[in-house]
Amino acid sequence: MKLSTFLFSSILLASSATTALAQSAYPNKPIKMIIPLAAGSAVDNAARILTQKMSLGLGQSIVIENQAGSSGLIGADRVAKAAPDGYTLGGFNDSVLTMLPHIYPKSTWNALTDFDPLSLAATIEWGLVVKTDSPYKTVADFIAAAKAAPGKINFSSGGSGSPQHIAMALFASRAGISAVHVPYKGATPAAVAVAAGEVDAAFQGLGTVTSLLQAGKLRLLAVSTQKRLAQYPNVPTVDESGLKDFFFNSWFAMVVPAGTPKDIVERLNSEMRKALADPETRDKLVALGLTLRGSSAQELGSATKEQFNLYRKLIQDNGIKAD
Repeated sequence: MKLSTFLFSSILLASSATTALAQSAYPNKPIKMIIPLAAGSAVDNAARILTQKMSLGLGQSIVIENQAGSSGLIGADRVAKAAPDGYTLGGFNDSVLTMLPHIYPKSTWNALTDFDPLSLAATIEWGLVVKTDSPYKTVADFIAAAKAAPGKINFSSGGSGSPQHIAMALFASRAGISAVHVPYKGATPAAVAVAAGEVDAAFQGLGTVTSLLQAGKLRLLAVSTQKRLAQYPNVPTVDESGLKDFFFNSWFAMVVPAGTPKDIVERLNSEMRKALADPETRDKLVALGLTLRGSSAQELGSATKEQFNLYRKLIQDNGIKAD
């Protein structure tokens, strides 16, 4: 064997050994989770509970960084461009992966190729909220008022193309009403705006508005689930309230930059499932209005593609565009 060939082979073996050792020791430093949403959003609240338990299993802390702005485009870009080494995770709602690409087709990342799926953590249940002293007591009241004064009623969202925007746009289309969109920089500011009387209403993930509902600052007119929720047994569904077959929810998923080693993905997936199985963690998440899932990476990948195609059609059919 030539000396140059021997040296080259030795370097490859040494490199492989070093890589294997590094991966076997994973994680050996804190992990960062980027959430492209404001602090206090449903995804943010759920992620903080879940990652606290995951950190114990991993033996390293998971540090959450909120990167709100542009409906999630900025934070998602950071995840897409991060090193695929298992030390950067993305805590995304489905809007980032399945809605935004159709509203901002020229974004700097590709939802289907720049991220590898990790796991679907939970689905987030939604509802229509108004200020506690709002004159609208029911969904029928809200629709009637909007029809009586077209363009007078407004609603908040976490930004153009955000789930709050999509949900209300679909609701308005189905109900035959028009409402003025008022975008805020995140779901939490949008919810606070309703409580403060800055806007009339909003569709929100229940995890985002739980504390405002408990404090008596918001009234939940209806939930957009297929049946009533145990947490709110006296609150009707939108379907029960007269808008037949209207359902809307979102989901909280974890992703990693494309190319992250498979064994690291499997380790993180395993720790997330263990955390979801923990009774105390489950109770905290369910209290936020979440339906717990826990999927394989492959299942999340399939769900993402399915929802991606579904929302492409819905957004196109309803003419939803960035403001």
